[in-house]
Amino acid sequence: MSATAKKTAPLPDDIRAMKGGVPIVSLTAYTTPMAQLLDPHCDLVLVGDSVGMVLHGLPSTLGVTLGMMILHGQAVRRGLSRAMMVVDLPFGSYEESPAQAFRTAARVMAETGAGAVKLEGGRGMAETIAFLAARGVPVMAHVGLTPQSINTLGGYRVQGRGAAADAILADARAVAEAGAFAVVLEKVPARLADRITAEVAIPTIGIGASSGCDGQILVVDDMLGLFTAFRPKFAKRYATLGDDAEKAVEAYAAEVRARAFPAAEHVFGDDAPGATS
Repeated sequence: MSATAKKTAPLPDDIRAMKGGVPIVSLTAYTTPMAQLLDPHCDLVLVGDSVGMVLHGLPSTLGVTLGMMILHGQAVRRGLSRAMMVVDLPFGSYEESPAQAFRTAARVMAETGAGAVKLEGGRGMAETIAFLAARGVPVMAHVGLTPQSINTLGGYRVQGRGAAADAILADARAVAEAGAFAVVLEKVPARLADRITAEVAIPTIGIGASSGCDGQILVVDDMLGLFTAFRPKFAKRYATLGDDAEKAVEAYAAEVRARAFPAAEHVFGDDAPGATS
């Protein structure tokens, strides 16, 4: 193979093979420009249903529709060339039955070009994961805090403390045995995340879990400081783009009101450049 051959996006089996190796780098994206920024650096890009909160102003992920996920998936796909794209299945689009989940996942993959889908749930979704995997749909699972279930979980609380740890471990084992190629561990104690990572055969991808996971994911708007409505404890801000953008808009507004913008270099004269008469 030529040393200059273009790197292709990893497949689910490639992600699975990263278990125990160099940590998997993952972020969310919802637009083409953001996907283009992430593509050189990420192994996996998730079109998350967090789009409902960070871009559409929804109070939770529960109002996100299948149409929204497909639209944003198509946008992200246009910005990727080397990272694998995974698309979230939104609330209400897969829980009814394995057959419903297959119809939804097949449509998402066909219309977005996604390499896999992600769904929330542990033991209760094992049958569905097995059904999808047997029919050619790669599945990334998601256990611990599952945002689509906040009304039954009592909010965005840490999951798996004390005696509850065994249930989260059982969930992770169940999705791995059902055929998921990776599992997101959200907002679980670090010791539990390390135990799950050691005991399941598929990669664990942490968000508010442990540095010992096989990979990490963050909502890109949290990481860049673009989403400022609230700041999860686990979301390190690597930039403050929201603050920078606000300052830029303030400066623009001031210059417009003072007639300082547009200046001479931003407007056009009567003659074309280089005209002799």
